[in-house]
Amino acid sequence: MPIVSKYKAEQFDALMNDLITVLEQHKAPVDLSLMVLGNLTTNIINGQLAPAQRQAITEKFVQALTASVDQDNQAH
Repeated sequence: MPIVSKYKAEQFDALMNDLITVLEQHKAPVDLSLMVLGNLTTNIINGQLAPAQRQAITEKFVQALTASVDQDNQAH
C-alpha cells in the first residue's frame, strides 16, 4: 500500500535536491553526510516536537528509515 503524503512531490523533490546539492558542494563523504543529517534530524525532533511526542515520532522515523534501506547485498 503506497504512503500518501500531505506534501506535493514537487515540494519534496525541491527540498531534497537542495539538501543533496549542499552536501555535494561541500564534497561531504558518506559518514559526514550521515552525521550532519542525523544531527539535523535530532534538532528537528527536539526543537519542533513536544517532549511527549518525541519518542513515538523517533520510533516511526527509525522504522521508515529501516524499511526504505535497500537490503540488496550489492555495493553501489
